[in-house]
Amino acid sequence: MRWPRTGWAEDIRSCHHGTMTNLPDANRLDANLPVSNLLDGCPDRPLADEIFTEILARDGMRIERIVSTGQATPAEAPWDQDHDEWVLLLAGSASLRLDGAADRALRPGDHAFIPARRRHWVLWTDPARPTVWLAVHWPPKPA
Repeated sequence: MRWPRTGWAEDIRSCHHGTMTNLPDANRLDANLPVSNLLDGCPDRPLADEIFTEILARDGMRIERIVSTGQATPAEAPWDQDHDEWVLLLAGSASLRLDGAADRALRPGDHAFIPARRRHWVLWTDPARPTVWLAVHWPPKPA
């Protein structure tokens, strides 16, 4: 299906700015549904800590927005979670290290699966603008 507007870049800008006028009628959102934009409400200055906001939690699954403003995981304190995690970088930039794998610079649209108990570090996040992540957590597959 082709969007009714001229190009995808224009469609994305319209959606990001909240107009969503480019959506075909069949895809329009119900006005009664709670809708928000994951890129809204980001801090305009660096903060001491990241912001973790739960978006949805159901039956062992949790979706959250994470906003980083220059934070990094301390080398001596890697993340080591008892659940699987999938992350999607929505805005900003960062670098991710998974134990046993090469460091990976991330830009918007990049995503990664982090299995339970796999130590990992966020090496850096952009200090000049918010880095926004979407993270999905769920229990690991039984062994």
